[in-house]
Amino acid sequence: MRIMADEKIRRIRVRAEKSARFRRDGEGKKERLADTWRRPRGLHNKQRIQKKAKGPMPTPGYGSPADIRGLHPSGYRDVLVHNPGELEGLDPALDAIRIAAQVGARKRGIIQERALAAGLKVLNAKDLSAKKEAEAAGEEPENEEEGEEND
Repeated sequence: MRIMADEKIRRIRVRAEKSARFRRDGEGKKERLADTWRRPRGLHNKQRIQKKAKGPMPTPGYGSPADIRGLHPSGYRDVLVHNPGELEGLDPALDAIRIAAQVGARKRGIIQERALAAGLKVLNAKDLSAKKEAEAAGEEPENEEEGEEND
């Protein structure tokens, strides 16, 4: 089992090394052109004709192997979680969770605790201990207006 995991990590590293940065034609010439890839369609376009100096175009040779396609660099499958119920049925050996950005601090804490109890890896874990301590002490955030004196 360990050999398989090492081989998977090695193949993920190879995937990262061989990836090219595909640049849009004319992206450096005009400020309004975004850096995102757009296929060149002009009849006389040098990049469409695949002149070497004009940069690579996405082709099947740049794809990653099917067994590691879409995996996180750590080797886990990346699963987006919005609520604690979505942790059901996830395998700690294969899956790692990423908590959605829309999830608030209270629910994030619940999801993180349940994930750690289940042995799942949290890819975007946050330290919520300071908020818990403040809530436990019953402290309210200080209001700036209270410190000012009225004349």
